[in-house]
Amino acid sequence: MTTLNTVRTAIEKRVAYNRLKRELRDMPLEAAIDLGMFREDAAKTAAKAIYG
Repeated sequence: MTTLNTVRTAIEKRVAYNRLKRELRDMPLEAAIDLGMFREDAAKTAAKAIYG
């Protein structure tokens, strides 16, 4: 994998992480309760989903 591909992949993951974090943080309270999660844990949940 070239350096350019590595950088591109890192940027794509960061964009996906930011998008997912924002969506989890802004979801309605009822949806968060149904999923059994806290909106305050959006960053941790998004990081685990995107980065593993």
